Amino acid sequence: MSAAKRSKPKPEDKTLVASVVSAPLVQRASVAGDKLKDLSAGAGGVSALLAKPGPPLRALLSAIADHSPYLWSLASADPQRLSDLLASVPESRFDACLDRMRRGAEAAADDEAMLRALRLGKQEGHLLIALCDLAGVWSVDDVMMAVTRLADCATRCATRYALRQAHRQKRLRLADPADPERGCGFVLLALGKHGAMELNYSSDIDLVAFFDPQTPALLDPANATTIYVRVTQLIARLLQERTGDGYAFRVDLRLRPDPGSTAVAVSLPSAFSYYENLGQNWERAAFIKARPVAGEIGLGESFLRDMTPFLWRRYFDYAAIADIHAMKRQIHAVRGYAEIAVAGHNIKLGRGGIREVEFFVQTQQLIFGGRRPNLRGARTLEMLRELANDGWITSEATKELSAAYRFLREIEHRLQMIADEQTQKLPFDPGELNAFAMFCGYADAEAFGAALTGQLECVERHYARLFETEPGLASTSGSLVFTGVSDDAETLETLSKLGFTDPARAAETVRGWHFGRRPAMQSARAREVMTGLVPALLEAFGGSGDADAALLAFDNALARMPAAVELFSILKSNDKVRELFADILGGAPRLAQIVSLRPHVLDAAIDPSHMDVSSSAHRLEDRANRILANAVDSEQFLDDCRDLAQEEKFLIGIRFLAGVMSADETGRAYTALAETMLRTALIHVSDVLAAEHGVVPGARCAIVGMGKLGSREMTSASDLDLILIYDYNDATPESDGARPLHAAQYFARLTKRLVAAMTAATRRGKLYDVDLRLRPSGGQGPVATRLSGFVDYQNNEAETWEHMALTRARVIAGEASLARDIEAAQFAILAKPLNIQKLRKDVLAMRRLIAKEKGEDDPWDLKLAAGGIVDIEFIAQYLVLANAGTTPGIVDPSTAGVIAKAGAAGVLPLATADLLVDAARVYAAVTQMMRLAIDGPFDPGQVASSVLRRIANSVNLPDFARVELELREKRAAVREVFLDLLR
Repeated sequence: MSAAKRSKPKPEDKTLVASVVSAPLVQRASVAGDKLKDLSAGAGGVSALLAKPGPPLRALLSAIADHSPYLWSLASADPQRLSDLLASVPESRFDACLDRMRRGAEAAADDEAMLRALRLGKQEGHLLIALCDLAGVWSVDDVMMAVTRLADCATRCATRYALRQAHRQKRLRLADPADPERGCGFVLLALGKHGAMELNYSSDIDLVAFFDPQTPALLDPANATTIYVRVTQLIARLLQERTGDGYAFRVDLRLRPDPGSTAVAVSLPSAFSYYENLGQNWERAAFIKARPVAGEIGLGESFLRDMTPFLWRRYFDYAAIADIHAMKRQIHAVRGYAEIAVAGHNIKLGRGGIREVEFFVQTQQLIFGGRRPNLRGARTLEMLRELANDGWITSEATKELSAAYRFLREIEHRLQMIADEQTQKLPFDPGELNAFAMFCGYADAEAFGAALTGQLECVERHYARLFETEPGLASTSGSLVFTGVSDDAETLETLSKLGFTDPARAAETVRGWHFGRRPAMQSARAREVMTGLVPALLEAFGGSGDADAALLAFDNALARMPAAVELFSILKSNDKVRELFADILGGAPRLAQIVSLRPHVLDAAIDPSHMDVSSSAHRLEDRANRILANAVDSEQFLDDCRDLAQEEKFLIGIRFLAGVMSADETGRAYTALAETMLRTALIHVSDVLAAEHGVVPGARCAIVGMGKLGSREMTSASDLDLILIYDYNDATPESDGARPLHAAQYFARLTKRLVAAMTAATRRGKLYDVDLRLRPSGGQGPVATRLSGFVDYQNNEAETWEHMALTRARVIAGEASLARDIEAAQFAILAKPLNIQKLRKDVLAMRRLIAKEKGEDDPWDLKLAAGGIVDIEFIAQYLVLANAGTTPGIVDPSTAGVIAKAGAAGVLPLATADLLVDAARVYAAVTQMMRLAIDGPFDPGQVASSVLRRIANSVNLPDFARVELELREKRAAVREVFLDLLR
């Protein structure tokens, strides 16, 4: 395509054969000559045309024979068609070609006939366009317009056929099947080069299908999506399915709203809502070129008018530059495109390529088009002129970029004419590159390279003035850009380096955030902050040990969060916070839920003082006292308590994850937190009750912790087993306030208020679940128990299992003198002589009942599994009840404490005690990690590998397989001890 080979055809004869003024150079003359002989020997008039004086036609056909297998196959398959094309006036022949395609499509009785009509029309049109291009008869502008007209015609034909089929199948009720597009409620918009009427020779066509769910054409509006999806799918199949005649056009439907989660046809209200609330700048850029091409054209035009506020911002939109530039950097991320080259260079996506010219124009359209309606056009060259006319760029820039754009588009067409492939990549091989240079009209690759490099450098120079100062979106590991709807090679490679085992899935997840698929991502501000955060966040996920699990957990957290700007801002501001958060996501997703609800706990977690276990109790007490002192009302008090508890639970979990605390220390820390909250709540509700009803003179009350609260073995998911015990002077049984209450009623009301304070769901959530069923008579008894009644019940009515529960009871809050009385009564009850045989029988019966009702076969339910935690707890409780009278030192609320003391006192063989204590330690560590990491039942097959590694680390084992083996052996050993001791 050197300029010397272009000249105007003679006006007196406008046929194609008479208009040939240039032709590519031939490299293999003998090969081309042989092919021309075969063509001339066949039917048709090619031989006569070649016999006419002058070399242009022979040179043109020889070049096609030498360089383009695709075009030669079209030419040689039907020599008569070739002869007719050459002997015709190109413009008239092209119009006739489109008309034949339309008539063939209208007459098609079935899919097969329709497929053939479209493909034959495409073959003829494609061959004619190529001949006119290679012969210098049509300019590059003419070629782009002709390819677009061919695509428009094929798309409209396919659409009309698909609509008629829906009418025949009684899915649609068309007003006039002869004019199926009228009132059909369906429209196809062409985007990209198709919409701009700038299609390249073998381009895909970008289509978006919309429909009106209220259109009268729908027989069943409830099935609107299904109906129009089928119409769209049929259109796509008719256009792109390969048959013996080839295909018509490849179709890309991915530019619709959020293509990863929407059907191929989208309702107009849904589309409008999406673009209004979630539309991204790259989608604005795509819609600059949008054009209705088939279906109910007026419907599409109306939609595009409604989209004006989305597309064209009222004020200069400089923020759009960042996103548009991100798109270009994503393209440059593809290996080998970041530098100007000749061999292997991508003339569309590479430096100085076609896309840079387009982005040069589109970016300025997005910035200034809201105030300048003349800048809202779709065509690149026209908008370059308008930018110059409006003073935004120089006339020199317009001239140079226009020339470069036309040059590169011609190169693009040549590449695609070789084999009808959607490619913009120049050959790597020197011989192939030299042949391609001759196909483009240059003597050799060197001459071609010089011309190409000059144009690429020109484009790069102008483009750099707009974009090259923009910050990068790359991580230290490589490029990480997620603009658009498809993956780029460098980003996937970077994700792999970061440790993502499924980088494509990771990329789609991140794109989903930008599409607003998560509630927390549906604000423009959230997406803006996230764009800058993503590279650093993904690097942090990569360092967590399980990048995929961390990303999945974060995505799940976003699905639960109503908003996330605060969290994103915190993560963006501090790399240590990001690392910590990624570590939590990878190893303890349940803990991450707290972060998603209360992002500022991350700030507390990285404060070095908060990892100091020795000061934590004092700090916790101070904060609780401040809550009491500053409470304006009960609502504020409850919210402040919940904030404190959630932050402290988070910190305890972090300490355990970091190995700062053992499982035993962690259980004690969770218990200390629960005790503090109970003591604080008891003071508050007592004060509120006293303000309403006074106090009962001389009365005392205390909270007794049972179960894991009593034994100081709580986990992050434990509830609170409580008994409230009170006592009063019989001489003053009523409170002394304006509305007096009897002591029994008074303390029952106090208990209910305490439970409500702990369990009520406020805007900050709830503190704990509370269980009062271990009180005398269980759920049938009063919620608060007088000390004398408690003692009498335990001595005379309580069953063995209730005495077993009493072994772990511990006063955790209330009046000190009552606490001493309760402890004395408790020891007296536990020390009573018992029938040991009956005790063993009762303990065994209780264990069997639990196994029957709750099961004991799940090896990962470490509490209930045979040989698990319940077995050890029952052993400890049995040992206390059987030996407290003779060996009082054995009494201890802690399960491990009882067993260790029993071993030291000779009640148990020391080796057996060591075995049980070690099993309890391992069970506690694994259970703490399970509760910290996940909600619900534990299934190793459904848990991230990072969580399994955390569990193994918690018990100092190399991998989870060893954990399974260790637990299996310990369960067997514990069960053996349990049965030997109690049978």
